[in-house]
Amino acid sequence: MFAERRLEGGVSAFTGQAAALPGTDTEREASTRGLEHTEVYPLMLFAVAGMLLFPASGDLLTMFVALEVLSLPLYLLCGLARRRRLLSQEAAMKYFLLGAFASGFFLYGAALVYGYSGSVTFAGINEAVRAGGPNHGLLLAGIALLAVGLLFKIGAAPFQAWTPDVYQGAPTAVTAFMAAGTKVAAFGALLRLLYVAFGGERWSWVPMLWVVAIASMVLGAVLAAVQNDVKRMLAYSSVAHTGFLLVGVLGVQGADELAKGQYTSLEGVLFYLTTYGFSTIGAFAIVTLVRDAGGEATHYDRWAGLGRRSPLVAGAFAFFLLSMAGIPLTAGFIGKWAVFTSAMSAGAWPVVLVALACSLVGGFVYLRHIRQMYFTEGLVEEATHSVPRAPATFGAVVVCLVATVALGLFPQPVMAVIGSSAGFLR
Repeated sequence: MFAERRLEGGVSAFTGQAAALPGTDTEREASTRGLEHTEVYPLMLFAVAGMLLFPASGDLLTMFVALEVLSLPLYLLCGLARRRRLLSQEAAMKYFLLGAFASGFFLYGAALVYGYSGSVTFAGINEAVRAGGPNHGLLLAGIALLAVGLLFKIGAAPFQAWTPDVYQGAPTAVTAFMAAGTKVAAFGALLRLLYVAFGGERWSWVPMLWVVAIASMVLGAVLAAVQNDVKRMLAYSSVAHTGFLLVGVLGVQGADELAKGQYTSLEGVLFYLTTYGFSTIGAFAIVTLVRDAGGEATHYDRWAGLGRRSPLVAGAFAFFLLSMAGIPLTAGFIGKWAVFTSAMSAGAWPVVLVALACSLVGGFVYLRHIRQMYFTEGLVEEATHSVPRAPATFGAVVVCLVATVALGLFPQPVMAVIGSSAGFLR
């Protein structure tokens, strides 16, 4: 999707000269000459490096460095859209300002935890937590501030305010990259921090996750139902899915579950992240294909009748939405079943009931969009169409479709791989 060249009249979706102000002669000249903003690719690679290091960190300082290596390139990438430059730059500015605050909370929390434990390594913190000691309030404050930084990155309520604006304003390829990659990396870091460093303080942070999970699911599902822009709908949907993932974090994780053949919370969350990543990338890839004369047609009304004009594109998008809704025989159903059962085993049934109710609301949101594509006629039928020449994007859609179907029908091999490689969280 980053490398696609046919989506904007033969050039990429990224601005040819990021330093040019929107609407100026310099910007028009760069667009006329067809300049390519090649800094996009090294920025993406830096972000990927941060995503890889973030969940693999063994101490708080390395995790903070990985957080910044991950975040700073994304702040820049969000403001590089070729079209709708002001909206893109506004998204980048909001993401940067709120992200800077979140990073500050994380660093302050790391300082408080160091003051309590005398160590920044996860092993040292775990030993101090299990040994106990004075200034327990210092530890609780540190956990809370660290959680703020990580919950911001995963887009959980009440730290989700940036999500709809950034998802809508950023180039759609960057939005897909953030929605899938950042969430996977941040959840890996959150799991590692909670299980490895603060596992002995479980009863202090579990109630916090109950509140955050319920708030994320309810807020995401309800606000997604009133959106009239596809990217904003998917943004609030990601907030709801964050809540579903946090439900899995509440589950019991241990060797006794493996011995009984049950899914652990760790396996469930990682499998859900895998299924959600494929569905999200595929959905946003299709958003780049549905266009009109002004570029991407993201308004809800512009998708009316798409099923008749472009049945394959509409069918693929409908399948991704059904997977997000958790319909049986899709990967999303297996993912939700895995996280809900692990939470039930931990006694978090009230949260699971809320999750089921929010899944129903989410199903209504997705089915409403499917109805719009197949059972509603557009006011101007030929104004919205899919781009016929986008091989890289179509390739991404096909890969995501195959993965979503395969994970829904044959989840056990992936579960086995996840279970054998999950030791990094222990």
